[in-house]
Amino acid sequence: MSTGIAPDAPTTVIAPGGDPALGGDIALVHALRRGDEAAFADLVHQLHPSMVRLAQLFVRDRATAEEVVQEAWVGVLQGLDGFEGRSALRTWIFRIVANKARTRGRREARTVPFSAFATEDGDDDGGSADSDRFWGLGTSTVGYWQAPPEPWLDAEGRVLAAEARDVVDAAIAALPERQRAVITLRDVMGWDADEVCNELDITATNQRVLLHRARTAVRHALEDYLHAA
Repeated sequence: MSTGIAPDAPTTVIAPGGDPALGGDIALVHALRRGDEAAFADLVHQLHPSMVRLAQLFVRDRATAEEVVQEAWVGVLQGLDGFEGRSALRTWIFRIVANKARTRGRREARTVPFSAFATEDGDDDGGSADSDRFWGLGTSTVGYWQAPPEPWLDAEGRVLAAEARDVVDAAIAALPERQRAVITLRDVMGWDADEVCNELDITATNQRVLLHRARTAVRHALEDYLHAA
């Protein structure tokens, strides 16, 4: 029975103990190596918007981010023979984007390493939730919510609407640089905490603080939107 894979296609190896789900990437990599234009077009359709978002964390504007992503796609095609399946194909591609975007940003002297701003506990980007939303000292429920967050997730249809998504995008865009980077990588692109810490050169504690503050700010924006709707 024909496997549909060219006999001379380079072998993609999954590291011992690796994620079996990466096996799905192997067939795609083989197809890309064979020059399957449909497979490549589908991959671009899936990943291009997220790649632009990632590039925008390091460069000055969207136009430059688009240029970086175009360069990254060339790098992806040129580097396919070196892809060994030790990470997900998506992660590998995002790493190429990040490296190229960081290089471009440094060349344009418009970015500063995230770690240059970091304090030991990351406590330099303002508060998270407003203190008056919690019970204070002298109460039996000190530290608990006094004014809990609105259950906006119950309004699923409204949250998924285009207008609500615009609110989320605007809230993320308005965040301080490091908060924006962390929430974009964690919640928009699905990176895990270790990947974010390595990419931004921040501690695990700093990453948690930044993510909490970013999520709180976005949630406040959504609550304001739902109240006004």
